[in-house]
Amino acid sequence: MSPQTRAASTDGASRATGSSDPDAAALRRASRNVGLQLALASSVLVLLVVVVAFTFVFAHLKPSQLLHARRHESTIDIGGLDILVVAIGIGLAAIALAGLLSWFATRRAIRPLGVALRLQRDFVSNASHELRTPLAVLDARLQYLQRGLPGDDQATTTVAELRRDTGTLIQIVNDLLVTAEEGAAPIAAEPVEVIPVAQLAVDSMSVLSAERGVSIALMAPTPVSVQVPAAAIHRCIVALLDNALRFSPAGSTITVALSVERGSAELRVGDEGPGITGLEPSRVFERFARGENGGGAGTTGMTTGFGIGLALVKDTVERAGGTASVERTGPDGTVMLLRLPRARRR
Repeated sequence: MSPQTRAASTDGASRATGSSDPDAAALRRASRNVGLQLALASSVLVLLVVVVAFTFVFAHLKPSQLLHARRHESTIDIGGLDILVVAIGIGLAAIALAGLLSWFATRRAIRPLGVALRLQRDFVSNASHELRTPLAVLDARLQYLQRGLPGDDQATTTVAELRRDTGTLIQIVNDLLVTAEEGAAPIAAEPVEVIPVAQLAVDSMSVLSAERGVSIALMAPTPVSVQVPAAAIHRCIVALLDNALRFSPAGSTITVALSVERGSAELRVGDEGPGITGLEPSRVFERFARGENGGGAGTTGMTTGFGIGLALVKDTVERAGGTASVERTGPDGTVMLLRLPRARRR
């Protein structure tokens, strides 16, 4: 689900991983093509300048001087203004040609990238459409089951939680459909208290964290309201917790901290994992961005995701007017930071 990957692998293993990465191979091919095309364009440009220069010089020589036995001693009378005009003309022509050739070479080189981006968007859109109906059916069946249970049945609470989780999945699928389209509309919402939503997210993920010997602590000393839907906040926190849990060593603690900074509510999710490796921290929120596989000693051993979870977090937060970033990362852990717009006072 997450593009954040941490690895304590050797240099040799890292090189082996990079050499077998089809994306890295495609980038190398594109870089090589760009280099060759620019080299060819530069050669054509230099050749053109030489041809123009020689043409200008020969234009001031009479044919008899070119064929004369003492032609190497001929003197060419060229005015300073002529040299200036020709130099300016050659320079402008060289600039225009260089720009045209560079544009053409770059366009050809990035064409496969455009195709890849279109295929990614088509995949996200198609997969989301395929998931909507099964999830709607599942929610309907859970609703039917919930209605049929007596009020004192012990399974009532579990079924209600299942329905809530199914609703979260449906919202995630809807978000995937939105992010697959360009120009998604901003998110508008009524003021929402963050602490109850964060507590609900922590409680939801505590089941998984307990199985792996990792604890989750919520630190929220100051209540704060934000202009973000509660469902969106819940999904973002769950995604960040899931990301942190993937790389947290057994016995460690994941911290969810809420603070207020001027016009924003700052929500931090920090872990005690080995830090981000194999990928620039600034790229972890990019769609389909993935780094090296693996984890540090003592981590939970969960597999890495497909680079969608944190991309959805970033898209959701930005559409609500906030930001998502990696505040810090290193051998002692990683801290993800969400800045959410505070609710306006009425």
